Amino acid sequence: MAKIINEQAIPSMPWENKPENHKEVLWRYSKNPIFDWNPGPKAARIFNSAVVPYGDGFVGVFRADHKDITMHLHFGKSKDGISWDIEDEDIKWVDESGKPFQPAYCYDPRVTKIGDYYFIMWCTSFAGSPTIGLGKTRDFKTFTRLENAFLPHNRNGVLFPRKINGNYVLLSRPSDNGHTPFGDIYISESPDMTYWGKHRSVMKAGGSWQALKIGAGPIPIETDEGWLMIYHGVVLTCNGYVYSFGSALLDLENPSKVLYRSGQYLLTPEAPYETVGFVPNVCFPCAALCDAPTGRLAIYYGAADTYTGICFGMVDDIVKFTKDTNNLLYGDAELGRD
Repeated sequence: MAKIINEQAIPSMPWENKPENHKEVLWRYSKNPIFDWNPGPKAARIFNSAVVPYGDGFVGVFRADHKDITMHLHFGKSKDGISWDIEDEDIKWVDESGKPFQPAYCYDPRVTKIGDYYFIMWCTSFAGSPTIGLGKTRDFKTFTRLENAFLPHNRNGVLFPRKINGNYVLLSRPSDNGHTPFGDIYISESPDMTYWGKHRSVMKAGGSWQALKIGAGPIPIETDEGWLMIYHGVVLTCNGYVYSFGSALLDLENPSKVLYRSGQYLLTPEAPYETVGFVPNVCFPCAALCDAPTGRLAIYYGAADTYTGICFGMVDDIVKFTKDTNNLLYGDAELGRD
């Protein structure tokens, strides 16, 4: 059994038992999607969002595409992680001196807690091009925006939940200014969340369902088998892109080294809310709740760039699946220096 490290007990997290005779590693919440079209006065769609436990319930930073097709981040809270109260106004950011510092656009957030702070990563605008925005909050009332992590063009910033060898560590996917028909996962380090370097390659795209591009998903989960990373992979079909997600195990102290990588997807668009929507055929994981004592995992994912779904699984089963279907590509097992 994989031992989960540095994760808390979340007995109140969303959960449904695995359906009888269900043969896959993950299973969908029976009442998906938890967000449908037009979930708020301004929001046309909520998807690709971040959820964390907070107090006696849960809070989230949600991607809301407004009815003018602009992308914003909204704060929400919930008692059960399923029914959400989302603020209609988008999050207002200040810089470290307290002055307004509002991004031009924001999408695909992740949230990780380190010490007393919740750090927020999202895709932001830097001189009109996409890069990784960073911010922090203690109380989800004051949101302080930090310096952008990188130059354009970059997306899918995912911060590890603890320092590794004394530094903060961030996964990212260098991209372009459009819809990026390529993309690999890289890793960078920082002593202070301002200056980022020691860039390393982690994983390359390649192999059927993840042949075109890949990107990190929820915050990695630390286990004694390695960092469990849920990630999305994209294949280009004759009918366009298809987004699925799989899993990998990274070395605990040198996470640019991939130990195992799933050769099959964990979840691919099959349900109507995944195959039909604003952008069809998308399952895009952005957050996961992990109950350490039981190994239960609830993964929040965007569906068809329209809806938000939840799927469930057990960390042990995902680790086993990752090993059993292992398909490392050239360079995966190296330290990523070249």
